[in-house]
Amino acid sequence: MPPPLPAAREPVAGHTPARAGPEASPEAERLLVVSASMGAGHDTVAAELARRARAAGKQVRVVDVLALLPYGLGGGLRGFYRAAVREAPWVYAGIYDFFLRPGPRPRPSGTPLARLAGGRLMRLVREWRADVVVPVFHLAAQLTGHLRTRGVLQVPSAVVVVDFAVHRQWLHPGNDLHLCVSEETAREVRRGIGRPAEATGPVVAPEFFSEGPGTAGWRSRLQRYGGGRPAVLVSAGAWGAGSQLSGTARLLAAHGFLPVVLCGRNERLRRALSGTPGVLTPGWVTDMPGLLHACAALVDNAAGQTAVQALAAGLPVIGHRPLPGHGAEGVRRMADLGLCDLAPDEAALLRSLTRLTEPGPHREQRITAGRALFREDALSRLVRVRAASRR
Repeated sequence: MPPPLPAAREPVAGHTPARAGPEASPEAERLLVVSASMGAGHDTVAAELARRARAAGKQVRVVDVLALLPYGLGGGLRGFYRAAVREAPWVYAGIYDFFLRPGPRPRPSGTPLARLAGGRLMRLVREWRADVVVPVFHLAAQLTGHLRTRGVLQVPSAVVVVDFAVHRQWLHPGNDLHLCVSEETAREVRRGIGRPAEATGPVVAPEFFSEGPGTAGWRSRLQRYGGGRPAVLVSAGAWGAGSQLSGTARLLAAHGFLPVVLCGRNERLRRALSGTPGVLTPGWVTDMPGLLHACAALVDNAAGQTAVQALAAGLPVIGHRPLPGHGAEGVRRMADLGLCDLAPDEAALLRSLTRLTEPGPHREQRITAGRALFREDALSRLVRVRAASRR
C-alpha cells in the first residue's frame, strides 16, 4: 500500500497547522481525501478539510494521487507541468485547449491515465475502510468517477472543485456530488453532467477571516521597508510562475506602491527580483494570513488559493497577466462574478490599484462581494453525502 501524503510535507503557503481536535473513536466516519502535489493549492485545500474533519471527531487520511501512479509517472507529470508553466506557457496553453477546455468537440479524457492509480487507491479504500472519498484534483475526480461507474468503488465520492472555471476533466458523471466555489460553477457542473452540484464557497482556513498575531509584525516590516507606501502583494503561486513579473514590480514601485512579490519555490526568480529597488521578496511565506491582512491589495495571475485567501481576508484582487489555460479562464470568471478587477494592461492595473487601495465604496463593495462567496462548511456537506447514499 502506498504511504499516505502528509497534510503538508513542508509548510504550505496559506496553511496554519491546526490544533488537535477530539480523538476520533474507532467507529467515527472515515474520509479519504485525494489531493495532488501540483503547486500548493490542492494540498492546502486537503489540509484544511483534514483539519476540519479531525476537529469534528472524524478520522481522515490524505493521499497524493500522483504518488499512486506507477512507474514514477506522477513525479514526471508534475515536473513537466511545472516546467511548462514556468518556461513555456504556450505549451501549457496548447495542452489546456486540447485536453481541458470545455466545448462540443471530442477531446481526450484523463480517465486512461487516472485508471493506472485505481488498484492502489482501492487497496487504500479497503484498508482504511473509507466511508467517503473526496477528490480535490481533477485527475482524482476522473479516477473516482470511473471506479464508481464500474461499481468498484462502493462508497460515495464527493469532488471538491477548487477552480472558478471548471474545465472538462473535473467532470465525471460517476461522482456523487461536486462542491463548488460559486453557484455559477455549480450550475455549470449540473448542466454539463446532470449530477448534483452545490456551492459551498472556497475551502479556506479560519485564520484568514480575521487579523491574527502575525499581522502586526508584517505591518511593521512593510512600514520599515516601504516608508508608508501601500503594500501590494504580487503572487506567482507556489511554482513562481508568471509573465513579466519584474516589469510589474518595477511599475508598482515607480508609482508609489510597495510590491511584495511572492516567488513561491522559484529561487531563481526571487534572486532576480531581490535587487530591484523598492521591491520586497520575502521568500516562502508560512504566515499568509498575517501578510494578507497587512497588505492593501493582491495582484493575481491564477485565480487559485492565494486569490480566495485574499477574498477571505478582505483584500481586493486584481487579475493581471494571467497564466494561460485555467489561470486566464479563472481570472475572467472571477471578474465576471464581480470578485476582482481584470487589468489587461499597465494603465488599467494602476487605475484599479488606485481605486481599490483607497478607503471608499469601490473597496468596500469588492470586500463585501468576496466575503459573500463563503457560504457553507464543505465538510458538513461531505458528511451528508454519505447519509444520502444509504437511502
